[in-house]
This record gives sequence, C-alpha cells and structure tokens, in this order.
Amino acid sequence: MAALRQLVLNIRPEAAPRFDNFMPGDNLELLLALDALARGELPESVVYLWGAAGSGRSHLLRATVAEAAAHGCVARHAGSGADLPDELDGLLAVDDVECLDADAQVRLFSLINQAREGSGTVLAAGPAAPGLLGLRADLATRLSWGLVFGLRPLNEADRATAVRERALALGLQLPEEVVRYLLSHGRRDLPSLLASVDALDAYSLSLKRPVTVPLVRDWLSDKA
Repeated sequence: MAALRQLVLNIRPEAAPRFDNFMPGDNLELLLALDALARGELPESVVYLWGAAGSGRSHLLRATVAEAAAHGCVARHAGSGADLPDELDGLLAVDDVECLDADAQVRLFSLINQAREGSGTVLAAGPAAPGLLGLRADLATRLSWGLVFGLRPLNEADRATAVRERALALGLQLPEEVVRYLLSHGRRDLPSLLASVDALDAYSLSLKRPVTVPLVRDWLSDKA
C-alpha cells in the first residue's frame, strides 16, 4: 500500500488497467480504499464510485478486480446486466449501473443484500451519485449505504505529467510547448489526451516530421 502513496505511472499503450497505471491526482483516498478492498482489508460491503466519462471509473473497477484476483480472492467484473450472477461469492464489480434494465436492477438489489449479509462485496460505478441515476429508489438507497466516492478531475499539472509519460513510453520526446498546446486545444479527459499522443506519434512517423506545434496544428486540422 505504501507504494500507492507515491505518484507511480506506467502509462503504456494497450496496458491492462492496474492501480500503478492510474493517475490518482486528488483521488488518492479512493485509490487506497480500493487497494484495501482488493486485499480483503476494507470492512465495507458496498462501495460506489462515480465520475464523468473519461474520469477513470471503469479503469479502477477492472484494476480492483485484477488486484483482488492477484491476491487469491474470488473477483469478477460485470459490464452489463446480463453478466450479473444470481449469487455473490466474492468481489463483484458492476460498471455503468445507470444502464441496468429493470430485471438487472432487481438482481443487483439482491446481490447488495447478499453482500450486507457477508457473502462478499459489491463495487459499483456510474456517471453520477446514486440518487441522480434514475434507478429504482430502493437500489439507489442501497448503493448509498456504503462508501461513496466522487472522482475528482485531474488538474493541469497531472494531465501534463500523464501526456509526458505516455510519450516516453512510445520513445517520443515532446517539447513543453507541444504539451501545453495539446492541453489547450485538444480534448481534456485523460483517455482522449493519451490517444492523442498515440495518434501524433503515428502521424509524425507517417510524415517523417518531428512533433512540433505546427505538426499538432496540422493534425488537429485534419481531424476537424
């Protein structure tokens, strides 16, 4: 857990979601809680986290499942209502709860009740706080019973660090003016920024030109 108190990045293209390739920013408390959950050391039966698209909530759910499995725990990820089991037997991560249909909401309600009876833990995520999701009132209440975290957006310095780390993973040296230009003129959520670095790397190689502000301007113009 001590390692999570440091900003440790390994932002590589196609890397599987893990705690060490998540940029925590102001979300360190959440990251530490999920690490404790994955180790079986968090005394909570329900944990819910919410944030806008691109905030990293899906990354964190998958990273928690992977970390729990690495510690020998039973853990699974449910990406849709059809993936929800009838019985809870460990850690269950449920993403995009706002998309669950009526039957799946009933099933999740039952699974949360099982978690509260000691059968395991439900880790769920969505784009807003439970009461704002348009779910059944009893399910929204259940999701609010445990720990609830709202993901805080990264600040400018964290975004810049992530862009530099992604570039280094590609063997690409980005001048500071290019980093600033990307942050000012591109999409600001982290997945889009990292995808932009990947695309710029390929674009510069195809043109045999270094990555400069004029090149980024041309690339953005071609995308428009």
